[in-house]
Amino acid sequence: MDWLIEVLKYQRDHHVDGGVYKAVQCDFAYNSNHMEGSTLTHDQTVLVFERGAFAGHGSVNDLVEARNHFRVVDELLDHVCDPLTPELIRNLHSKLKRGTSDESTPVMNVGGYKLAPNGIASGAGFIETAAPEEVPALVDDLVDRWESSLHASDPIAEIARFHRDFELIHPFSDGNGRVGRLIMFKECLRFGCAPFIVTEDLKPFYLRGLREFDHEPGYLVDTLRTARDRFEAIYLPDAHAFREALAGTESPEAAPHAIRHER
Repeated sequence: MDWLIEVLKYQRDHHVDGGVYKAVQCDFAYNSNHMEGSTLTHDQTVLVFERGAFAGHGSVNDLVEARNHFRVVDELLDHVCDPLTPELIRNLHSKLKRGTSDESTPVMNVGGYKLAPNGIASGAGFIETAAPEEVPALVDDLVDRWESSLHASDPIAEIARFHRDFELIHPFSDGNGRVGRLIMFKECLRFGCAPFIVTEDLKPFYLRGLREFDHEPGYLVDTLRTARDRFEAIYLPDAHAFREALAGTESPEAAPHAIRHER
């Protein structure tokens, strides 16, 4: 997926409007935040991306978290090949929640691990998660196991298991699902697999996959594969076309008008 990373970064750095980069940023932020209760519509999310503001009703926290999500994805694109570490995970959480009301609430401990017990509301019961005092050692162990594995036989299955284990730890007071999905996006690109966006319509299957993983890991694996197949069908053709069109140019300034529009 090196070529996809190059396209996304090129379109970002040259402010290409209407490209794959913008679509991925807006769709990823909208779906991941909406799954966690954000009230922003997709159109509002696009306005936040384009202008840093939105029209109509909405929460300031939702606006800030959408904007933060865009920035975190940008940072991940610049550090795709970096190893996963507990520090990187905590940094993702800190940047995702920066400027929100949680940041000024000590008990939320933004950028640090949870101070109080929490869990996952799955729609069919409550999934218990690790106790706060267990979190540091569990995250260290999870990351060590991930970094020592080969990531070769079946990346999606391995990423699904990592994600389930991360969610069962639920290391933060809030934002665990979003941080977990950002990690999956990064690690897919890192290990040469097309990334994916878990869309709102997949949420029931995604939660069932987390809940039933020990009994049937295929529920979550198949859901993530469906999301990956959609990503490949929706975004990769345009990314390929942009790459081919750009290959015939000698500089960013010579890029065809049809594929280069300044915001």
